[in-house]
Amino acid sequence: MAGLSRRSLAKLISAFAGARVITAQGESEPQLPEQAIYYANHSSHLDFLTIWAALPADIQKRARPVAAKDYWGSGLRKAFAEQIFNAYLVDRHGSSHTRQRASHSGVSPKGQIAGMAEVLSAGDSLIIFPEGTRGDGESIAQFHGGLYKLAQQNPEVPVVPVTLANLGRILPKGEVVPVPHLSTVVFCDPLHVAPDEDQQAFLTRARQVLVDCLAQHQATVDTADDEGGASAAGSQPGGDGP
Repeated sequence: MAGLSRRSLAKLISAFAGARVITAQGESEPQLPEQAIYYANHSSHLDFLTIWAALPADIQKRARPVAAKDYWGSGLRKAFAEQIFNAYLVDRHGSSHTRQRASHSGVSPKGQIAGMAEVLSAGDSLIIFPEGTRGDGESIAQFHGGLYKLAQQNPEVPVVPVTLANLGRILPKGEVVPVPHLSTVVFCDPLHVAPDEDQQAFLTRARQVLVDCLAQHQATVDTADDEGGASAAGSQPGGDGP
């Protein structure tokens, strides 16, 4: 897809989601590294689309969302995910013939961490969801170990927390018809695995960034809704996106 069309699609996604893109300090133009492991809380099939749309154009070209093959792996969804967003599809439950032993990746069976590491080695970024499955949008489940493994194996690549507030209300789990709603995408300060930091310590630290940020911005969104902010989502200008 041509760059102009891709950016137009990004603005359309951001406008539909009512996406307000900010940093943890409240700045409206995040300064992001050329390559990163972006990780976020997960409550909607719109999550990776919204993060992708929020990235600056030069970074967006090399960002590969990790998406579930059981949802995005066939028909128009597969074409949409792979050809437009260059998604890296993973099998969360093993093959259809043999159920493979679950790994600590949170998103895929054994072997997928190596595949994602190859994506990073090629110079691309990843967008991943270390909870491993969608939640209710109000809380964040414990992280699986894939985020730590990727960060440990690729210490030169910063790990960027991305908090998604209110995305689950746009397309709740089990629903197929999206409802426009005000949402917030918060790019937090990058993390790195500290020397001698073990898996559990890093995952706890990484998860807490999202927990704290979600508590702050979910409350902000709820207040805006009470004041009629939800109805304003449809009037968000497309330029609010990158």
